[in-house]
Amino acid sequence: MRLADFILRDMEAILAQWEVFAATLLPAAADMQSLALRDHAQAILEAVAKDLRTSQTREAQAEKSKGRAPKLIDATETAAQTHALLRARGGFNINQMAAEYRALRASVLRLWMDECQPDAPHLNDIIRFNEAIDQAIAESVGFFSAHVEQARNLLLGMLGHDMRSPLQTIQMTASYLAALNAGEKVSEAASRLIRSGARMHALLDDMLDFNRTNLGLGINIAPIHVDLASLLADELNQLRAAHPDRQIDIEVVGDAQGFWDGRRLQQLLGNLVLNALKYGASDAPVRVLLAGKEAEVSFEVSNSGPAIEPMALKQIFEPLKRGPNHDSGHDAGSSLGLGLYIAREIAKAHGGDIEARSDETETVFAVHLPRRR
Repeated sequence: MRLADFILRDMEAILAQWEVFAATLLPAAADMQSLALRDHAQAILEAVAKDLRTSQTREAQAEKSKGRAPKLIDATETAAQTHALLRARGGFNINQMAAEYRALRASVLRLWMDECQPDAPHLNDIIRFNEAIDQAIAESVGFFSAHVEQARNLLLGMLGHDMRSPLQTIQMTASYLAALNAGEKVSEAASRLIRSGARMHALLDDMLDFNRTNLGLGINIAPIHVDLASLLADELNQLRAAHPDRQIDIEVVGDAQGFWDGRRLQQLLGNLVLNALKYGASDAPVRVLLAGKEAEVSFEVSNSGPAIEPMALKQIFEPLKRGPNHDSGHDAGSSLGLGLYIAREIAKAHGGDIEARSDETETVFAVHLPRRR
């Protein structure tokens, strides 16, 4: 008997074994009834049987075994994808879901081979069946991972948002204590609270921005007509006050007015300058060059110091990446490794871009922004 015919004929026996195994996947399956345990197993098996009966080239079979079968035209989701979504929502983990497919593969082949006795089973059916199961696993794992990732981002976003209120209360109380002038010890304690609160606020902002981009929302901007030279100069003044032992220079060439979100561009510049201060030579200045052209305005942040390795330079704007000497610095816990990633996303939100280059003489980050988007 061919495998496709066997699957359709003995569907109930196969589903019964699926249900028995699914019931062992605790704790998620503890209170699930038969229908929920079987979920989309029948639809998955029917799709496998249909696939076995469909003529395919060797190339198509190879692609399917790698989880790259053509997408269905008349369906938004396959049965394997819907199964993954329901398993994720039901509390299963990804290893338990993959185990269901391993158990299904073993039980189907064992039951079918017993049925084929004393004749030998069709070898090509075994190959095609394994390819179809591999495709179903790939579809399920992809959907499961995407759902879990989105749920995690939503949770982190809500957590970051809800943490802002108590943090603001801490900062306001610290500022009140500092204003009381109630003695040197109280003032020093209040100053530490203010600095720590500002650091936590910056970390929360980075986390929320990261979650927005992961959810496909992008960086939120509100462009108005601004003078970028004035805004960047103000941001650099704050950075100089926070780093009095470092030299930060700025040069402005041409007209720097346009339609941008000034606060966001200050954040972008701040991230680049802080990165230059952290990894550049401590005895050399950080230089900012702002240049206005007819259609765009660009600014560069450059510093002297060790060259960035080509491989590291290729992924320098990727999230959660840090420099090789980050953990040894005095502010090793002051960032999430999102500064350059967020800088790139702010530039993209304005219709611009950012690039990095590095050699033995200097490292430069260049931002290009259209005057109007």
